[in-house]
Amino acid sequence: MSILVTGAAGFIGSYVSHALIARGQKVVGVDNLNDYYPVSLKRARLERLQAEPSFSFHQIDIADFAALEKIARSAEVTSIVHLAAQAGVRYSIEAPFTYGQSNLMGHMSVLEVARALKVDHLVYASSSSVYGANKEIPFSEAHRTDAPESLYGATKKADELMSASYARLYNVPQTGLRFFTVYGPWGRPDMAYWLFTEKMLKGEPIQIFNHGDMGRDFTYIDDIVEGTLAALDYPPAADRGFHQIYNLGNDRPEKLMSMITYLEKELGITAEKEMLGMQDGDVKRTWADISRAQNDLGYQPKITLEQGLAKYVAWRRAHPDGFS
Repeated sequence: MSILVTGAAGFIGSYVSHALIARGQKVVGVDNLNDYYPVSLKRARLERLQAEPSFSFHQIDIADFAALEKIARSAEVTSIVHLAAQAGVRYSIEAPFTYGQSNLMGHMSVLEVARALKVDHLVYASSSSVYGANKEIPFSEAHRTDAPESLYGATKKADELMSASYARLYNVPQTGLRFFTVYGPWGRPDMAYWLFTEKMLKGEPIQIFNHGDMGRDFTYIDDIVEGTLAALDYPPAADRGFHQIYNLGNDRPEKLMSMITYLEKELGITAEKEMLGMQDGDVKRTWADISRAQNDLGYQPKITLEQGLAKYVAWRRAHPDGFS
């Protein structure tokens, strides 16, 4: 029996795969290795995973239902952690059909596999982007999420609705995780902390949107992994409609300028700053109410932004090419 992890070559997917293997489980990883960011980074993550005898990998597009079902059935998959998606708020404005294919058709394909195999539990990645420009702080799972600011957020909300319907129709236990600004070593090069680091190392100016008046609930990768595994071990029962949503954040919102200050300290570089207006599809601030995850899952994030960025910079120094 195995656990299927989609997006296994991705940032969160690779970490979750390592954690599952560490606790003695077989992992079947799938990923299409697209070139949204350098494939060399995805292959480097995969190389580390493929050193593990209990990990196997298949390069496929999750929207290919027949291929995905064949892999899952042959591996006797009993649970799924679905982390594959086309990420990025700003890129969704440029390439909307890519998001429809990956985030909508891909999610539907995973749902059909879960139904066909009658899996014990499907845990899937949602996003804080479903909250849009929510004015209520902190963001609670009970708040309305029907006005996303980006197509990316809209696809993630659609995924939640599709999952809720499949849970009710077919009694397939499912848990959606709304991740809040995940960062750390082996992360995503399109994220601000990574972009800022690269530009500072090159002596180039960093672009700061909304003139720095931005805030995020930055969440270190190890805390996200802990919450994901806790959710996997707690499938929602019939009294919850076999479906539950959790925020996974740090519950410590930080100003964007604070993040830059921490990076300057760790790198020993004062950034040249270019102040710009707000980007389309972006939101001013996020903050996760994690009380539901704390109560149900025992979720308790531990790493502060300052600590996490110190870990990231140490990793970056150990990888001087930056996988660019």
